Amino acid sequence: MQLNLELLAPARNADIGIAAIDCGADAVYIAGPSFGARAAAGNPVEDIARLCRHAHLYGARVHATVNTLLEDTEFAQARQLMQDLYEAGVDVFIIQDLRLLEGALPPVELHASTQTAIRTPERARELEALGFSRLVLERQLTLAQIRAIRAAVSCELECFIHGAICVGYSGQCYLSQQLTGRSANRGVCAQACRSRYDLVDAGGRVLVRDQPLLSPRDLRLDAQLPDLVAAGVTSFKIEGRLKNASYVKNVVRHYRGVIDDYLATHPAYAAASAGRLEGGFTPDPDRTFTRGWTAAFTDAGPDRRPRAKMRSEEAAKALGEPIGEVVSVRGRSVEISGTKPLANGDGLSFVGKGDAVTGARVELAEGRRVTLRDASGLTPGMRVYRNLDIRFERELEKNMPRRVLDVALDWNSQGGRTEVTASSQGVSVVQRFADEAPLADKPDVALESLRRQMGKHTGPFAFSVRKLSADPVRFYPAAFLNQIRRDLAAALQEKLEARPRLAVPHTPRPGAGMLNHSTLGIPSELLRSRYCIRWELGLCDGAQPRTQPLFLVNQKNRLRLHFDCAACEMVITAE
Repeated sequence: MQLNLELLAPARNADIGIAAIDCGADAVYIAGPSFGARAAAGNPVEDIARLCRHAHLYGARVHATVNTLLEDTEFAQARQLMQDLYEAGVDVFIIQDLRLLEGALPPVELHASTQTAIRTPERARELEALGFSRLVLERQLTLAQIRAIRAAVSCELECFIHGAICVGYSGQCYLSQQLTGRSANRGVCAQACRSRYDLVDAGGRVLVRDQPLLSPRDLRLDAQLPDLVAAGVTSFKIEGRLKNASYVKNVVRHYRGVIDDYLATHPAYAAASAGRLEGGFTPDPDRTFTRGWTAAFTDAGPDRRPRAKMRSEEAAKALGEPIGEVVSVRGRSVEISGTKPLANGDGLSFVGKGDAVTGARVELAEGRRVTLRDASGLTPGMRVYRNLDIRFERELEKNMPRRVLDVALDWNSQGGRTEVTASSQGVSVVQRFADEAPLADKPDVALESLRRQMGKHTGPFAFSVRKLSADPVRFYPAAFLNQIRRDLAAALQEKLEARPRLAVPHTPRPGAGMLNHSTLGIPSELLRSRYCIRWELGLCDGAQPRTQPLFLVNQKNRLRLHFDCAACEMVITAE
């Protein structure tokens, strides 16, 4: 029996979710109007119903995020929302607050959010015992840790394969709430990890000034996909429910190719949905949003440290792909080295002394010389990146791939009755009609014409005649055959979109909320992380644990850094 490998894409809204499906996603995750861990990415239930119909056409699934911690007064509203989303067609609920398990839930799969802090075999067993069919793993795990969790549970494992990384363990970061009053566990994270800080020692000496010291690069694990499959992961998740359509299209199409290449040489695995892509743009993750790439801890050595630096260095925002350096500046005209073609409307980032970043849009591109609205402050030698590739953006918008579903057609005509059956993904529809078409003068030619006319594309379907029997052979006008094919396509699409979901009944779990590892309050430990500033800055040789604290200072804020060297973890507390 084959195991399915799932490519799971983010959807800020239904249109982006549909675009992700069209670019090859096996599933998408999206929030309803509330409780979705991204307050800026809520969606009406009717939009999610539209997305579900499109996804189900391809056998793809829709995961609804209900992954914020809830106030005591919100449970009735949350349960009603889940019922509404179930009726809209969602296939999965992703949950953080385990108190939801204490009452009745709609009969679909439940996945434990990465916010439930899944980073040990013990925690994995605890959550599986509560009825979760899948665990979404912490992003800071090594392959060895993933293998240990796989050995401990029988449920599915999902991991992030691309996108932003939370610097703290997911679900247990209170930095935003401490500094701004905005709780990450309530979907309103202020991303304090992307701010700039001074690093100060206990004596007040500034070791590093004005840097995004807590900002990791973005995760990219296309090269590690075979290792992750071998470790027991079967769902690969792209981060980005606040990202735009071009980012989602580009990244989904890229990983669709990566997974398909793997499937082509590993027959024990199959895609988790139907359809194949035809044509469209060529993906390139470097050409949409990126803070630079890291494999994080999946390539960690025996010491559990990453083999390469994770910090985003100059900026917490997307610098983009490297283009070259500033060669000369004449007024508003800037000459840039390199070979990558530039275009009017491109967005550029210039990195100068002290890693200060300046952004500008290209008003006029002439070869390697560009005209900017304001080139003041730019000097020769500054590094140049492109964070908006206008030509690529247009390509993503205008040259979408076509996701095609193969349909097998059986034509059986006997006497004066004809029956035509169209089948795809185990679903069939039939058309029957009294056949009074004239007999064919040239039966062989008529049969070939029938096979060719019925074997065309209609909507998302690619029809091909599997069986053709006709006695006698009749001649049919092309318009008549085209209408039959269109009617079959419409009936097949309706039936595929309305396929029943597998019922997954749930038994209420009294006391499940006692197993929450997150809180609505602010604990003394604001953040714990495998990411370590000492290691990133080359201040740790791995030999001597540091007993003296360091401090992060940002305006009026002063945070204390502790180093749990035995666990190779960094801890942040309020001073």
